Amino acid sequence: MVSITESSSFVFVIIPLLIFFARILDVSIGTLRIIFVSKGLKYYAALLGFFESLIWLLAVAQVMQNLNSWQTYVAFAFGFAAGNYVGVVLEEKIALGKMLIRVITRREADDLVKVLWEEGYGVTSVDAQGESGPVKLIFSIAKRKNITKIISIIKKYNPNAFYTIEDMRYVNETYPLPLPLTKRGLFPHLILRKRK
Repeated sequence: MVSITESSSFVFVIIPLLIFFARILDVSIGTLRIIFVSKGLKYYAALLGFFESLIWLLAVAQVMQNLNSWQTYVAFAFGFAAGNYVGVVLEEKIALGKMLIRVITRREADDLVKVLWEEGYGVTSVDAQGESGPVKLIFSIAKRKNITKIISIIKKYNPNAFYTIEDMRYVNETYPLPLPLTKRGLFPHLILRKRK
């Protein structure tokens, strides 16, 4: 009697499926590990590195034990491709880190600056000179998960504004920020608040 591990369905279907899902898992973890390294989160990166290498070894061991099965090669490659996609999607969902938003607008930007302040974002606004004349330069640093909201505010109040967004590795947040106008009270300068 043939055992389940020696049956053709196990060798040509179950093992390739296990390899496929193992590769999705290890490549997704690897993508997150690289992002954590770039953010300076060394302990999380080290922990993820352990599981990434362990899962990879298990997947490679199964491929090496089944060299006569082309299905394991295909599963290994497809798992790698799918793992890259899943890793990027996971990273977008987690949305780690801070972003620098730089806005350049030819229009007066008082409304935009006011709304950003009212929403609780720290904003620095300066007058500057562009190629075609005076412009307003606006800087803000926010959590990555808030970027979509900030962009929608920019598009609403200055739809033709030019803006760039950059990843920040480290931000020193030791300065007072304004509270939304509805929460300021009598002494807003005495309230310290962390940036969103």
